[in-house]
Amino acid sequence: MTARILDGRAMAARWRDWTKAQVEAFRARTGRVPGLATVLIGDHPASQTYVQAKQNACAAAGIRTFNHCLPAEVDQETVMELLETLARNPEVHGILVQLPLPPHLDEEEILSAIPLEKDVDGFHPLNLGRLGLKGRDPYFIPCTPLGILAMLQEAGIPIAGRRAVILGRSRIVGLPMALLLLRLDATVTICHSRTSDLAAVTRQADLLIAAAGRPGLVRGEMVRPGAVVIDVGISRVADPQALRGYRLVGDVVFEEVAAVAGAITPVPGGVGPMTVAMLLVNTLKAAQRQVEGFASPWLEPGPARPV
Repeated sequence: MTARILDGRAMAARWRDWTKAQVEAFRARTGRVPGLATVLIGDHPASQTYVQAKQNACAAAGIRTFNHCLPAEVDQETVMELLETLARNPEVHGILVQLPLPPHLDEEEILSAIPLEKDVDGFHPLNLGRLGLKGRDPYFIPCTPLGILAMLQEAGIPIAGRRAVILGRSRIVGLPMALLLLRLDATVTICHSRTSDLAAVTRQADLLIAAAGRPGLVRGEMVRPGAVVIDVGISRVADPQALRGYRLVGDVVFEEVAAVAGAITPVPGGVGPMTVAMLLVNTLKAAQRQVEGFASPWLEPGPARPV
């Protein structure tokens, strides 16, 4: 193995400590506490785990949470009424609707109902649109792309002028990641299920971001020597030797790619912890903007190397 390991757990711990200090300073200035409302619809085990992790991280940082769990069969009108109530609540500074939603619900209408200033996930169509417009800043950047940016900044990895290849075009990771890297003057290519000769494209990347949700998609021969590889994927694969009967893997075959790449994120322990850390940062900024009328610039959610 030759690659430098980008330790998301260690980086996220520093960001959480920084956010906790900023929350305490905010409370001292204003007498208010940042508040995040989470909306979980249905009983999908992975979604329950993700929401619980976010709630725990908020509690540790001093952020108050308002937790709403709705049954899977809930109707669209009930969800919209809840979002309207949360939008009016001055104690709620951020609203997070856990995805995916049950198929009978209109995801676009639900995400569009979250006020821009409370859209801490960054999924509102106008926030995504502003991310892609020159001269316009979004209120928030989706947490996973923002976490990847923070990792690259802290590791001192340059972006401007580099060729970036992104595997996956979802509104959660692939699309906003591409828009963010374009803002930072990278040359960006998005690959997807219809991309022909995928390996020929990925071997051109200085920065390869795998967010396709396909275990083992990226093999060693697909990576240019010295490239930075960010593995966003996380899937369960059967493993009779593991205590739970499965293990977590990413989109990247870690051992193969680590022998070629210059830097790589592990799974687990890479991008995931940074995603949660950036949710805390976004919630803090939402509270600052709503209570104090300002927030730090979106590209500088905190020090580049929090300590």
